[in-house]
Amino acid sequence: MNSTSSAPNQLEQLKKLTTVVADTGDFERMQAFQPQDATTNPSLILKAAQQSNYQALVQSVKDAHPGMSPTDLVDYILVAFGLEILKIVPGRVSTEVDARLSFDTKATVAKAKHIISLYESHGIDRKRILIKLAGTWEGIAAAKELEAAGIHCNMTLLFSLVQAAACGAANAKLISPFVGRITDWNKTKLGANWDDASHGGANDPGVTSVKKIFTYYKHFGIATEIMGASFRNTSQILELAGCDLLTISPELLAELQNSNAPVSKKLDAASAHAEKLSPLKLDESSFRLQLNNDAMATEKLAEGIRNFCIDTEKLEVLLAK
Repeated sequence: MNSTSSAPNQLEQLKKLTTVVADTGDFERMQAFQPQDATTNPSLILKAAQQSNYQALVQSVKDAHPGMSPTDLVDYILVAFGLEILKIVPGRVSTEVDARLSFDTKATVAKAKHIISLYESHGIDRKRILIKLAGTWEGIAAAKELEAAGIHCNMTLLFSLVQAAACGAANAKLISPFVGRITDWNKTKLGANWDDASHGGANDPGVTSVKKIFTYYKHFGIATEIMGASFRNTSQILELAGCDLLTISPELLAELQNSNAPVSKKLDAASAHAEKLSPLKLDESSFRLQLNNDAMATEKLAEGIRNFCIDTEKLEVLLAK
């Protein structure tokens, strides 16, 4: 029985070290990979809603709410996809609050409560839902309020240690640092000076960013879960084996499934305790200054919110037809 076909594939090996989450709105593709949880965002739902195999689902939501504005319908579409995903995954689904509310704490809290009420009206326990919020000061303040009300949050568009630290201080359930987008920014910045050999693997900027956050959280005993997200290749994923969770696209899940190369644990909480670290200052002005002084995090956060706003508007146009 020593043939390679009987050896566990990389996805199976990774699942022993890290909780694997599917990053897609395409729930039909998700089944093949048996993920624990699933994450969606406006861009992923827009992509899925345009596929012919999901037209009936989209139409059924529109038929159930005649005369409803496309803006209000978006929440029902997000929840409709979430309900289908929850039939597949044993754990949780992440559903995103309208990115246009990223700088409005009060409106974000109201929208999150509305989304939770829609899930609960279908008999879904709120423990199985993570509300996705942008890692802005206002989004993090909303998370603090929502967590106190028993509504768990997944803090997204997260590119810096200060965002992560503030989310931890707010008792957010989970953060999603965006590995690939951090690397993209650094690649663009370095241009011809980027070298895959020296800037890839363990030195990948997105990977090192998540390692820093992991070390900070484990060192200070922060309970917030860390879920690496937005991967560009399997190397980035494997360098973060041992992270609490990793959310992975179907394309990269398939690559992991098709390889039998060994996977080893790269992140270890025990070694984080030995590090000498000082806690970051996290009042509002300190937070804003630290974020402002991180050009990559500032630019990628702004760009991420803009793009989610654009895709939400495209989804509204689709629903208006």
